[in-house]
Amino acid sequence: MTDGLTRRIHPPEGDVHVTPRYLAGSNGTGDAGFVPVAHWPHHDLDDGPCQLMVTSPDHRIRIGWYGDDFELWKITASEGTSTPTRWSATFNHATPAELVAGLTTALAQDWAEGNDRFLERPSLYWRTGIQSLIDADWSRKPTGPGEIEFVAPDGNAGAFIDVRSPHPDAETIELWAGPPGWGTRAEVRFTANTPAHLIAATAAAFTDPAPVLRYRGQLSPQLAALAQLTPVTPPKPPAPTPLDVQLARRRDPVITIRSVPRWSTTTQPPATAIPPAGRPARR
Repeated sequence: MTDGLTRRIHPPEGDVHVTPRYLAGSNGTGDAGFVPVAHWPHHDLDDGPCQLMVTSPDHRIRIGWYGDDFELWKITASEGTSTPTRWSATFNHATPAELVAGLTTALAQDWAEGNDRFLERPSLYWRTGIQSLIDADWSRKPTGPGEIEFVAPDGNAGAFIDVRSPHPDAETIELWAGPPGWGTRAEVRFTANTPAHLIAATAAAFTDPAPVLRYRGQLSPQLAALAQLTPVTPPKPPAPTPLDVQLARRRDPVITIRSVPRWSTTTQPPATAIPPAGRPARR
């Protein structure tokens, strides 16, 4: 492919590595989130609120990029191309696209396997979707009846589960990261019918220890103060090969000891004789 989506996807760039990745914020593009489904059909919709729609080949999975909205991503799945949405997931504008990639990677794998796992019924056990967070030592906070919340060890990310709402379209699971604020709080929401393994894949992206690249000047000051930033160092030049050394010797003039004049410490270099002071020189 040489149009649309391919032009939008570029290798990650930046001058700092950000850890943990959920504090990296958005880099202004959705490249990382689209990489797992770059081979799927895509539709540029520049005239509408959804600027780019990537779909599975059978159009049952839809990944929408809303470049100017608060909810930057909306991902849905249906049993057929014209049937109602089974579940949906939204990612707001402050969410790192690397977290979106956790979900899109799982969707691409489900579709490739052809078992319709992306449409399976949700788990009856709330732990199934966030077990990776519990394994990463996220701790449970006291909450009200019918509510469950876990918080990361640094207190800068969390998971909220509403076990009371029976409506299939209710947003019952939320993953968040960063301090409250328009440009700092990442929010991911899943509706009640979302398969647990897809929630788990997104949660696992939160705990992935691999850092992400960002430009230091574009990173929110609040996030930069909370995250660990490691400058990106340029790679060391490769060691010269024997052929490189041989060619360098051919190009550079060879300087030998004989070509450099040397004087001992006990003798002086020859000089033109100067007549003694006070005596005229012979004519």
